[in-house]
Amino acid sequence: MQCIDLDDPDVDLDYSQRLLYRGELFTGEVEEYLAEHRVSLVAYTDGYRDRPFREWFKSGVFRAEGTMRMGSLSGEYKSWHENGVLAMKKLHSADGGTPLSHYEWDEEGNPTQAWENTGPQG
Repeated sequence: MQCIDLDDPDVDLDYSQRLLYRGELFTGEVEEYLAEHRVSLVAYTDGYRDRPFREWFKSGVFRAEGTMRMGSLSGEYKSWHENGVLAMKKLHSADGGTPLSHYEWDEEGNPTQAWENTGPQG
């Protein structure tokens, strides 16, 4: 699978915010670096974020992970504070169309927000 750097001068976005590489919709992995530290690794299909992705703080500490399906969150998404404490957990339907739950915690691990979709799914 082809892997490119997000800061490559041949990388661009079209009007629909799809990723282009050398003028073509990109399929492959995209890495992003900040001060020579990798801060994200995202897979794309036809210009859309698609499949699992991972993010890190500049310090190298793991920041977030989740799955995208053609540009929308799908399944579980988690993010952490830089001290390693879970910051957020979201759950979306597999097609990415319906948010199912959303939880947040502060840097000490205390819950700050909780929401669940109790409506009918489908």
